[in-house]
Amino acid sequence: MTGGGVLATMDPVRKLVRSQPKIGRHPVAAGQDGRDRHPIRSWECGERARTARTGRTVGRAADPSDHGPSLYNFGGCVEINILGPVSIDTSHSGGGIRAGKVRTLVATLAIDAGRAVSLADLVDELWGATPPDNVLNALQAHAARARKVLNERACPERAGGILRSVLGGYLLEIDPQCVDGNRFLRLVSQGAALLPADPTRAVELLETGLRLWRGPALIDAGEGRRCRGAAALFEERRLTALEDLISAMFLRGGEAQAIAMLQQLVAQYPLRERFCELLMVGLYRVGRQGDALESYRLARKRLDDELGVQPGALLRRRHAEILAQDPVLKVPSALWREPYAPADTSLLSA
Repeated sequence: MTGGGVLATMDPVRKLVRSQPKIGRHPVAAGQDGRDRHPIRSWECGERARTARTGRTVGRAADPSDHGPSLYNFGGCVEINILGPVSIDTSHSGGGIRAGKVRTLVATLAIDAGRAVSLADLVDELWGATPPDNVLNALQAHAARARKVLNERACPERAGGILRSVLGGYLLEIDPQCVDGNRFLRLVSQGAALLPADPTRAVELLETGLRLWRGPALIDAGEGRRCRGAAALFEERRLTALEDLISAMFLRGGEAQAIAMLQQLVAQYPLRERFCELLMVGLYRVGRQGDALESYRLARKRLDDELGVQPGALLRRRHAEILAQDPVLKVPSALWREPYAPADTSLLSA
């Protein structure tokens, strides 16, 4: 995607924020435990353009080498989507998985695509503390159904060879980049790494990664520890990617769009201090010192009312810098994560 890509043809603020799944109010604040104290309230599907002929998803990075093998350069075998409801797509078919246990099994294996998952871990994910008496037979039956679904949607040369039984477990034998979650992690990591030097390219990569989301990650994959843990980590990476995207937008001169986006995100995630910090810095940089100070006042009140805590050290420091009209607020590094470090891609290899 180039500078005239997806967001150039639509409202770049409302479309991107509204296409992101609304997970509820995110309580992560500096020094807090990061647990979500609010249930999922609603989410809106992101835009995923498809060609009429193949049904393939488009709108990814223009250069496939930017994010490794995908559905298009891996042979058109299979693509498993977990950034939203779990689904399986190929060049000729696609869709969700009806059976709940089969869906959970495919999602669990997709999280570790290319690596074996032990029988014990799969049993724990599917049944938790209450497995059936004939649990191994039940697991084999669900694996057979999952294999059937995968084979029906795979290209002929891979039919029968995607879901494999290995010693002590099962293996989803696909390239990890055929899972949308892995492509997302790679894209946003690359975008963050380019943030200081090439904010325009950073915006392109970060937008492309965020566009892969269709709703809350693994929303229908069950309540097992592996899927819920991965979903929480994916959501944190999504929010971090939004922070990096906004920083890149500021750096390339899109102050008005970035501020409008931040105002929506602060309303959606009022306890996430990084969004408030970026909003304060952005407002100050466009000459709105009073609005920046008011944003801090509101953030402090929200944190006190809902969590009984004061703002974190970084937010307090930004407040002091704005009061003092510190020149540091005008330098590009004021918009980076501190200390600056690109998001890693270790989520699925941990």
